Amino acid sequence: MNNILDLAGRILISAIFLFEAIDSMLYADKTKLTMAEYGITWNPDLLLYLSIAGLLIGGIMVLIGYRIRFAVWLLLVYWLPVICIKYPFWHHTGLLQRDMAIHFMRGMAIAGGLLMIAAHGGGKFSVQRLFRVSKIPKDDD
Repeated sequence: MNNILDLAGRILISAIFLFEAIDSMLYADKTKLTMAEYGITWNPDLLLYLSIAGLLIGGIMVLIGYRIRFAVWLLLVYWLPVICIKYPFWHHTGLLQRDMAIHFMRGMAIAGGLLMIAAHGGGKFSVQRLFRVSKIPKDDD
């Protein structure tokens, strides 16, 4: 049962990042406008393309269970700054602060899920495990 839960967790958490990558590609102009609204003006094209590449590579690697730790760090390098930039609840008061704090904590929970995946590994249903258990015969010539 744990192996199925590992796979389900990887599928669900990678879906967040893969969706964000696809959304950023489909609405690149709107994404760049949003970046400008948050004060990210240094070379937005480069940052957007790097973000999309990181989200796709990291999301796919988590999904298939290959090089999990590298994939998690790749996603966290993107995710943590985005959460801090998008939901700075410490700068607000009242209901807006409460709303932003909830979104910030959800983002931190996703980061925690990524760290748990990194600590636990890909599980039984992962490409990494498949490579480990398959033995390729050596040519003795």
